[in-house]
Amino acid sequence: MSTSEFPLPDVGEGLTEAEIVSWRVQAGDTVVLNQVLVEIETAKSLVELPSPFEGTVTELLVQEGQTVDVGTPIIAVSSGDGAALAAAIGGDPDETPAAALALAAEQADDRPGAVLVGYGIKGGVTSRRQRGGQQPAVATESGSAPIAIRPRSVPAASASNIIAKPPIRKLAKDLGVDLTEVGPTGLAGEITRDDVIRHASQASLFHNIETPPWSDEREERIPVKGVRKAIATAMVSSAFTAPHVSLFVDVDATRTMEFVKRLKNSPDFAGVKVSPLLIMAKAMIWAVRRNPTVNAQWTDSEIIVKHYVNFGIAAATPRGLIVPNIKEAQELSLRELASAIEQLTITARDGKTPPADMAGGTITVTNIGVFGMDTGTPILNPGEVAIVALGTIKQKPWVVDGEVRSRFVTTLGASFDHRIVDGDVASRFLADVASVIEEPALLLD
Repeated sequence: MSTSEFPLPDVGEGLTEAEIVSWRVQAGDTVVLNQVLVEIETAKSLVELPSPFEGTVTELLVQEGQTVDVGTPIIAVSSGDGAALAAAIGGDPDETPAAALALAAEQADDRPGAVLVGYGIKGGVTSRRQRGGQQPAVATESGSAPIAIRPRSVPAASASNIIAKPPIRKLAKDLGVDLTEVGPTGLAGEITRDDVIRHASQASLFHNIETPPWSDEREERIPVKGVRKAIATAMVSSAFTAPHVSLFVDVDATRTMEFVKRLKNSPDFAGVKVSPLLIMAKAMIWAVRRNPTVNAQWTDSEIIVKHYVNFGIAAATPRGLIVPNIKEAQELSLRELASAIEQLTITARDGKTPPADMAGGTITVTNIGVFGMDTGTPILNPGEVAIVALGTIKQKPWVVDGEVRSRFVTTLGASFDHRIVDGDVASRFLADVASVIEEPALLLD
């Protein structure tokens, strides 16, 4: 019988520390290969660490809520003869535990059923435990753009007269939405997918702004750690490293709204979430091709212009702001891009965005319109040189051919790194994005 201590591994790019959020095992438990041992919070995301070994848990060396450095022993496990432990991870019995754990990580992709430590179990990962009985909040910034057409007022239904298709009922269950509280906007009085998502988004927003009862404590102190610490560090670094220049433009988005409506009714987009954010993403990718220097990176010695687009979407999650990105977005069709945005939203909402999905972004959109904001001055995502904010889309008076008409209007706000992007390039890029929002048919070019 031998007992070994295993250190906290580096599960991300340059990870230095992580917080132990919740243990999934206790002393005395028998663990098997790929069983989730612990959930940790890094500066980027929540990560479940699967076991690369088999044995019996002898001791948990770190308490929940404690932040430890990479390399710190976090769990002690005993195995029958040492050889069984080594065999479980494909290593040598004489190797140190740290070396064996590293070997398991290196070989993870080469062995059936094995995984890279920190990135979950192939074939399904145990769901994150919900604390406090709260449902996961919707990542509204990344997921759903505002629907400017207000739904008709319909009284809330009772459980017996709800009209909703099975997929809509499942979506509502997954989002924690009570269908009796959702006002239907379907032509036959049925609850639509947009109704459920809109309700979930508003519930998340209003949950955050509800006035809580006064606490008996005069002050509350919240430790700065994890994602919040990473956000603060990144924003300060971005604001004081890259000289920002910002531009704004009002846009007639009426044809975008019409286009979105047609896509929703198209059989080719059945089962896929479609919103104005999809057209915004496609517009930015189209504009990048015409103005490539907005899709670049600054280093001390050179400017790296990237001829691919890893499209980032700022997402408001229960743990704070994160910016996952869609890899090689320029290669995706409109439907593929819609599916990718929807999957990104679901993953972020569930707190399951892996570090790899937040690395390597090249340009970002932030959808502040879902909060009813007309525009804002976005701060660059570190390492990028352009970001665009999509404001709310709502009906306003607009002059068309000399006549004042009611149109759907939005405001685009964009920030650029002035070390790379000059005013003329920034202006042309934002004008190109605006032109697609005004006339989506340009995407056919």
